[in-house]
Amino acid sequence: MNQELETIKQNVIKCTKCNLCKTRTNAVPGKGNFQSDVIFVGEAPGRNEDKNREPFIGVAGKKLSIALDEAGISREDVYITNIVKCRPPNNRVPSTNERDTCKEYLKQEISIIKPKIICILGNTAFNSILGGSEITKFRGKVVRKDNLLYFLTIHPAATIYNQKLIDVLKNDIIKLFELIKELKNNKEVTIDIEYTS
Repeated sequence: MNQELETIKQNVIKCTKCNLCKTRTNAVPGKGNFQSDVIFVGEAPGRNEDKNREPFIGVAGKKLSIALDEAGISREDVYITNIVKCRPPNNRVPSTNERDTCKEYLKQEISIIKPKIICILGNTAFNSILGGSEITKFRGKVVRKDNLLYFLTIHPAATIYNQKLIDVLKNDIIKLFELIKELKNNKEVTIDIEYTS
């Protein structure tokens, strides 16, 4: 375990910066390989995550694991985290204030791991990080902002309610790891959306 990530983990566990600390069972720090080429960023912990202090271990997490398996990737090889590290009551979408309060943790995770690409899972993460909406229109695209590369896809939870999206998620994850392979071989990847500050 990387010492700096361990420090962030401990800071997340005892964080009281927003009101979610009053309703959570446990804060849920990011987890995974600190040398990963990719960071997966979801919305917020759900009930299972809140109980077990681990991201993406509920039904949505299983869907993500299946998609990773299809791409020939083990969960242990990647790093998984969320925009907000505590479960909002009744799994509601985290408020802007909650997201803003928590975003420093994600920034720190990214700066320590230095992934080749950040995979944004779903609308809330898309909106929080890039100000975007309608992830289904933009999924499968590569975005560059502030010298960081992002890959957009649906949230694995979406596949629970719409079975047709399972193949969409699997294909996107396969595409993501093909992109990572190209980046590791110093190949130019096509940027679909470029943000200029």
